[in-house]
Amino acid sequence: MATTVIASMLLAACSNESGSLQTTTTTTTVNQSTEDQTKTVDYAQNFSKTEVMSFSIDVDEDAWQEMLDTATGENYIKANVKINGTTIVNVGIRAKGNSSLRQVAGDDTTDRYSFKIKFDEYVKGQTWNGLDKMVVNNMISDASYMKEYLSYDIMSYIGVDAPLFAFANINVNGKAWGLYLAVEDIDSGYLERAMNGEGEIYKPNNDGNMGAGGMGNPLGNPPEEGDAVGMGDRQPPEGMEPPSDAVTSVGDTDSQPARGRGEGGRGPGGGGGMNGGTNGVSLVYTDDKVSSYSAIFDHAKTKTTEEDEQRVIEALKNLNAGTNLEQYVDVDAVLKYFAAHNVVVNMDSYTSNMGHNYYLYENNGKISMLPWDYNMAFGGFQAGSASDVVNLAIDTPLSGVTMEERPILSKLLEVPEYKEKYHDYLQEIVDGYFANGKFEQTVQTLDNLITDYVRNDATAFVTYDKYKEAVAELTKLGTLRAESIQGQLAGTIPSTTEGQKASTDTLIDASSVDLTKLGDSLKGNGMKGGFRGQGFDRNAGNQQKTQQTEETETSK
Repeated sequence: MATTVIASMLLAACSNESGSLQTTTTTTTVNQSTEDQTKTVDYAQNFSKTEVMSFSIDVDEDAWQEMLDTATGENYIKANVKINGTTIVNVGIRAKGNSSLRQVAGDDTTDRYSFKIKFDEYVKGQTWNGLDKMVVNNMISDASYMKEYLSYDIMSYIGVDAPLFAFANINVNGKAWGLYLAVEDIDSGYLERAMNGEGEIYKPNNDGNMGAGGMGNPLGNPPEEGDAVGMGDRQPPEGMEPPSDAVTSVGDTDSQPARGRGEGGRGPGGGGGMNGGTNGVSLVYTDDKVSSYSAIFDHAKTKTTEEDEQRVIEALKNLNAGTNLEQYVDVDAVLKYFAAHNVVVNMDSYTSNMGHNYYLYENNGKISMLPWDYNMAFGGFQAGSASDVVNLAIDTPLSGVTMEERPILSKLLEVPEYKEKYHDYLQEIVDGYFANGKFEQTVQTLDNLITDYVRNDATAFVTYDKYKEAVAELTKLGTLRAESIQGQLAGTIPSTTEGQKASTDTLIDASSVDLTKLGDSLKGNGMKGGFRGQGFDRNAGNQQKTQQTEETETSK
């Protein structure tokens, strides 16, 4: 299991006496088959959060360029990938994402896509030391490069079974491509490592419906009673576009067919169900029909049966009724998840009208939630003002929906014992991760780890100067967020949205925070595209350095 970053360990592991970053690797070649493969979870030892992983992609340049040019098709191509010195041959790689993928595809200055790597796409049973899939995320909407890293780190700190993650420096055909975040895919490899291979995993994804509340409103401003909640003729802001088809939801969800129904199940289903059109993504119980929860079951990550699905429905039925909660919900795991989730204020998620970007885990009839996709944490989505982010109410931490529409949160917080435990977990995060300058130290340590990689990032969305501004702003935002949470736990700041509206003078002053410096779109706020074109311009990194120097000189 991943553990929190310890500054001294990071510095010791990642710097030599001259302060330069270094990693030690050995070279091995792997091409396993089902017959000779021994399933292990050795890959966990290679996901070192204290080092920058090394990725070298060896691929036919014409095939690579074709994949980039047709990225929205999300088609795999064959490549050899060397990870920390170990080469895995004939793996599948493709562009991934949804709104982020379309943003990059729509900008002719960049090919900096996020990628999914599937080790067994062309060789049955092949893994990287036990891992079948992983993703490398492109840091879009995050000028600090740290939002997703910190979010998963806080999840891990409080004991959530978060995916493994580490920064990854990527080269393609021997040429610099950029600094990404490598993340363990929540699939069969994760299931073996984190859950001893037990249980079923689903990725609820609303089938083209925006869910309750349409696109919703900024934090702290839910729709007034009787107001129309749909988008109507209004166009969503950049980065909040509706889905391009009837299969995927908005945000950075993966639109490829899931295992289960996609690979051996009953096939992608329509089945609008009821559930306010959300098809189960809200975890609201409507009836006992499997078709009413197509947003859950059509996106199974494990091969499921109707018996498996009925266990989930039974759990939702009891959850929504508030009965036998400890029999049907892994209460402790869910409370830890929401404690960490609400600290980092990620509204591209279950806690807004989007209702996505989480995994549902079921084992022996108990359900819980697993974290996914945090590049828009720390107020990067539906944020409203900096004050809305800093002071997000811990007991009603929603955007554009009501507590009743998010039962796995509301039903647990209705129980005084569970609410107290949730508050205890929030206090543990504040004390252990933020108090006494700990958050600032962690951010500084990460900056020490990646700053040279960012400076030389050949496809960066932001200049190095913008990155440094974002790091400073993130430090400020996180510190103030923890201060507000502490006040809410102590009772000096109301812990509900309505209470805060009535006592605005008690809120933490966030006027010094400029959210735009953290980067909220591909083209805005200093974001810039990387290079395009076959041949991977050898001078791209130098061109970026020259541009950064010119910008620095201009700003002086």
